[in-house]
Amino acid sequence: MIVSLSISNFRSFLNEQTFSLVASTRLPLKNNHPSHLISIPDNKKHHALKTAVLYGANGAGKSNLFKAMEYLKRLALKKHANKNNGTNREAFRFSNEIENSSFDLQFVIQEKLYCFGCVVNDQYIVEEWLVQIIGEEEKIIYERTTNDQGNVTIELGSHIKASNKLKAMAVIGGLPNQSFLATIEANLVDQDDYGMDISSALTWFKEYLVLISPNSSFGGLSLKLADEPQFQSFAGSFLKQASTGVEKLSTIKQEISEKELQDLLSQEDISHQDVISHLQESINSDKTGIFINLGENKELLVERTDKNRYYRLAIQTGHQHQMAEPIFLDLSEESDGTRRLLDLMPALYRLRNTNAVYFIDEIDRSMHPMLTREFLKFFLQSCEDGQRQIIVTTHESSLLDLELLRRDEIYFTEKDLLGATHLYPLSDFKIRSDLEIRKHYLQGRFGAIPFLGNLDNLSADIGV
Repeated sequence: MIVSLSISNFRSFLNEQTFSLVASTRLPLKNNHPSHLISIPDNKKHHALKTAVLYGANGAGKSNLFKAMEYLKRLALKKHANKNNGTNREAFRFSNEIENSSFDLQFVIQEKLYCFGCVVNDQYIVEEWLVQIIGEEEKIIYERTTNDQGNVTIELGSHIKASNKLKAMAVIGGLPNQSFLATIEANLVDQDDYGMDISSALTWFKEYLVLISPNSSFGGLSLKLADEPQFQSFAGSFLKQASTGVEKLSTIKQEISEKELQDLLSQEDISHQDVISHLQESINSDKTGIFINLGENKELLVERTDKNRYYRLAIQTGHQHQMAEPIFLDLSEESDGTRRLLDLMPALYRLRNTNAVYFIDEIDRSMHPMLTREFLKFFLQSCEDGQRQIIVTTHESSLLDLELLRRDEIYFTEKDLLGATHLYPLSDFKIRSDLEIRKHYLQGRFGAIPFLGNLDNLSADIGV
């Protein structure tokens, strides 16, 4: 789970802004959803929150928080071919007040609270650190600095038991534009060589932090539906209860020839050699095959055997009709909202049993307001145990309801005169517990809404 993220000089964030998922101590437990609180390891004073909902006008910076998390995850894991690639950071462009960009993320995995952070410029990672936070103390796992000549220095914490290979890796340092986490994973195959703490950090970024953009689709959804009957039943039932018209789901797994595969690839401008290259990677990593998402419900599976076998995968939706048997349609024939909801189903299914974090940008994209609310409500009611979180950005004001969320779970984003984004929670405002939040938000009491000019004048100017 995430405890906090601090950002400065990235996209619309200038001076440091902190997105905190620490519950406000000013809110009494009574009538403030105590089931939304999660214990923080080695911290008896504070709790983390299960969810956060971010509001703001178009262009106010909601999605830039998502992009900051996306960038930090990529920076932590991405391996670079050479030092000249740079860091691909996106600094705040309306001021040169701050030279470097900084990120500081606190997260929990396996009942330990860690802090991973870095300071970057366009060319290299200036500083990087990974520490474990134990109460008021910090246990350093490693600290890294890069000088102006691009020389990387790594200092391992005195408390950790470093293997000879990890010590050697620290001496080498790695590329100046590549995180030490990525350097370790690229060069040390055995997890025993770099220890539990570094292994936990890598696992959290790779497996437990899931970022879903407005246009992203769940890769391998058809394969997951085909291989996991329980998930297929869960997703089908949810779509049915959501009044999408879908009664059930089915998948088609059709074996095709190599020529048919090449024809499909050529239609999508994907070379057969690229598939062979990916297949070779799967052989090197002991995977049984590769999955290729072509979009529009066109998915391919290449199973690695003595003679490679190729399959076309497709999802079909069953609709009840006057006829006894349901009528099945191709998923591409369904509405954007139904497809968007289906793409989000793995999040709800996985979060019932896994301590993951799902950050969904524009959750309400193509979905009905009532459906967006029920999605979040289902998570809050069915995923009560564990360290599971959903963070969303949205314009959907029906979520502004204290019967659904705590005040500290509602965040606003607003830009100042310099164009810099500021983050602040609803709990910063002194309001009555029975206040109709949605109404007062739309009236501008909490900011974070667009202030429109006189469009009547514009109509007159253009002769409308």
